[in-house]
Parts: sequence; C-alpha cells; structure tokens
Amino acid sequence: MFDFQRLPILETERLRLEPLAPPDADHLFAIMGDPEVMAFWDVPEVDDPDLVAQIVQSQVDAMAGGKALHWAMRTLDTGAFLGACDLSEIDGWHRRAEVGFMLGRDAWGQGYALEAMRTVVAFAAANGLRKLTARTHLGNRRSERLLQKLGFTEEGLLRGHILKDGERRDCRVFGLLL
Repeated sequence: MFDFQRLPILETERLRLEPLAPPDADHLFAIMGDPEVMAFWDVPEVDDPDLVAQIVQSQVDAMAGGKALHWAMRTLDTGAFLGACDLSEIDGWHRRAEVGFMLGRDAWGQGYALEAMRTVVAFAAANGLRKLTARTHLGNRRSERLLQKLGFTEEGLLRGHILKDGERRDCRVFGLLL
C-alpha cells in the first residue's frame, strides 16, 4: 500500500502537495483563525498558535505511525501555502480511507481544492485503496459540490454527530468506490 518511510510529494498543473511539517503550523494558524473558513469544521476558529502546532504535530505523528498522509498545498510557481489535504483513517485491510481538505479563503473559487483532491484520489487508487469517504457539515454546499465533481455520492446523514458551540450538528457522509 503506502511506504510511510518515504512520504509522497504530489504535483499537479499548479500545485505541489508536500508532507505537512511542523513549520506549516504558522501558515495553518492564519487559516484556522478565520471564522469563515472554520464555519463548517468540527471546531471553532483557533486563536492559539500553540494549539495549531499541537494539531500539526499530531498529524506528523499519524504519518510516522502509518495512519494518515497529510499534505501542505502550495503553488508551484511561488510556493505560497494555500491549505492542506489528507488521507486519514487509512485501513489497509479494507482498503479504505477518509479524505479531507482545508483551503485559505484567499484561494477559494480558483479550483485549487478540486485540483489537489483529484490528485489525492488518483494517488489513493494507484496505491490500492478501493473506497474513500468524506464528511461535511450540513449546509457546506461548497465542499459538497467539490465532492460531487470528484464522483463522490451521498451515502447518509449522521444526526447530531458533532458538538460545536454548544449545539449538535448533523453531518453528511459521502463515498467513492475506486
């Protein structure tokens, strides 16, 4: 399946997806501090750079443990940090994983997330995964449209799945057979 000793670098026409590293926490802090970006995430915007550093370190540790692949999304031409994407919850036995993505608001509407995720999906298929899932908060039309463009179909509703800001939130589950 995946060689976690040699983390993959993926390239698209405009992007370079590099394994997430601790220094990327500074870039992610700016994105995760934006309430509009975080409106449909499991947690509210983050105002503590140390917390973002801990999150990134846990993602780096998950990669070292062979449980996930997390990439920093950068432009090919300037190397500007745009966001992050991942394959997580990797299950080698059942050949499945969950995908996720986060993009800074300045990069919205330019096709970057779609371009990155097409490459992640192709990478997953080429490396033996046969099922991908994704989860969105109810009302996150932007992410739902992106998943549908990638061929994902809605598979169900998780009622009250997330507790955010003191209220239960529903999530949709999408799946893609590879």
